[in-house]
Amino acid sequence: MTIYVWGYLDELAIERPEIDAAIASVLESGRLILGPQVAAFEEQFAAYCGAGHGVGVNSGTDAIFLALKAMDIGAGDEVITVSNTAVPTVSAIVATGATPRFVDIDPRTYLMDVEQVEAMLTKQTKCVVAVHLFGQCVDMTRLEDVVAKGGVRVLEDCAQAHGAEHRGHKAGAMAEAGAFSFYPTKILGGYGDGGLVTTRDTAFCERVQRLRFYGMKGKYYADEHGYNSRLDELHAAILLAKLQHLDAYIDRRRQLAARYDRLLAESGLTLPATVGDGRHAYYLYVVRHPERDRILEALREQDIQLNISYPWPIHTMQAYRELGYREGDLPHTELAAQEIFSLPMFPSLKDEDQLRVCDVLNDVLTRL
Repeated sequence: MTIYVWGYLDELAIERPEIDAAIASVLESGRLILGPQVAAFEEQFAAYCGAGHGVGVNSGTDAIFLALKAMDIGAGDEVITVSNTAVPTVSAIVATGATPRFVDIDPRTYLMDVEQVEAMLTKQTKCVVAVHLFGQCVDMTRLEDVVAKGGVRVLEDCAQAHGAEHRGHKAGAMAEAGAFSFYPTKILGGYGDGGLVTTRDTAFCERVQRLRFYGMKGKYYADEHGYNSRLDELHAAILLAKLQHLDAYIDRRRQLAARYDRLLAESGLTLPATVGDGRHAYYLYVVRHPERDRILEALREQDIQLNISYPWPIHTMQAYRELGYREGDLPHTELAAQEIFSLPMFPSLKDEDQLRVCDVLNDVLTRL
């Protein structure tokens, strides 16, 4: 049987009764758009994060875009982030009219090297998008210190960090706003696209609520230019049903990570480095080896299909050549893209399947 890096279809089978009941309740209610399920999920997820307010939107990409628009970021502005991220982080910045500027990563954690941010700040810098990658948070305490003097705003990209923590604070509650994705593979995933903006600021929340609904407070009258980006009732109901299990999902991921740590300690792989004052939620378990491609091919021959997040840094992609970056500009990011890969990591991963992955990996590595 093939072992994959994702397992959301297995989890659907396990959770099917709860999900079926959630869907049935929405269909019976007749409320499909911005009804009680969305309101309840917004409130409960924001409370889980400790953020105060939540605004459900169409996708994680829209969550970043609308949060930036609510900060009045647009043409002529610069937004600092990393190139070692999913394309949506950067495409959302570009969609506002702003220009992304990249800092390199910490080669141990693959997170933003916060110490490089200060040198990147200009008069045009309006925001830093801190990407909490692979389930681990950026050092937000240090980042806030760096940007405070210039009045630069901070947006947390929490698409991979549901339930992750930095110094006792959860992702999505440490900056002016946070942006979450509920894509099916996420730690808290739905069965389609979905996203949410968290914030502690009531006025900011109300602004995002208008922006997601054509710029309207009520019906038919727009107070400002807006968009159509709403989390729908069906997805909200499914996410509400799954939210009660979120900490259990994370506990299981951390258990799997601890077993990988133990079984692969002598493998020759570079294993994930964790920040001492945080809680890693292990959206992905990312390892590293200079012979990455040979390893992946050998595992495919054993019906183990792994993933690379991400094989191409964004600053090297054709779509973003106009930003003026060249290969060699972000050396840690570029080298990581050649060497990292992800092992299977999902709550329904069977112990015997994880053991098989480790056995095959250890065997392959001894023969390199």
